[in-house]
Amino acid sequence: MLHNGPPLILASASPRREVLLRRLGLPFTVITSGASEEADPGVDPAALVRLLARRKAEAVAAILDGGIVIGADTAVVLGDVVLGKPADAADARRMLRLLRGKRHRVISGVAVVDAADGRAAVSAVSTDVVMAAYSDAQIDAYVMSGEPMDKAGAYAIQGLGGALVAGIDGCYNNVVGLPLCEVAALLAGFGIVPQSADPVCALPDGRPCPRLR
Repeated sequence: MLHNGPPLILASASPRREVLLRRLGLPFTVITSGASEEADPGVDPAALVRLLARRKAEAVAAILDGGIVIGADTAVVLGDVVLGKPADAADARRMLRLLRGKRHRVISGVAVVDAADGRAAVSAVSTDVVMAAYSDAQIDAYVMSGEPMDKAGAYAIQGLGGALVAGIDGCYNNVVGLPLCEVAALLAGFGIVPQSADPVCALPDGRPCPRLR
């Protein structure tokens, strides 16, 4: 992985985002931002994730002399309700019951900040997700696995939670937590080009992300 530009930094503690970013074939380091995720609950979800993604990236950029920092934030939105990470097992069951058999949106905000001069580019990507008509027993078994506990909306499409999803319309990696299609587009504005021979963003079966077609 050769990259002759400024250092690339991922401002996230999410192992899922780290794994996804590696697919671009670019070397990077990880620095957790520690930025507050509190915001006005009345803010539009797309605006909210853009705000938090930029806040995370700028928090890390502020402690660096240079480098390109990537921040991200993801929200699961059912109607007008934003579903965060469940507080406990009972909360996870509540969220999964709310989502059962319904269509919702997963919106990820992505921010890229140049630590040298503060220049920033921010965007948001939305994917529609339809959940299956799973049973209460399936909910209980899934919650007992522990997987939902640190996931927005109480499910992970890339893990066991994939069995609860009936279908998606849009970027799959966006639902995982980092729309690589958008990350690559933003990085290009800072002169950074992915080095991978594979599509910069793809479905689990290897087909290019629908947003790239």
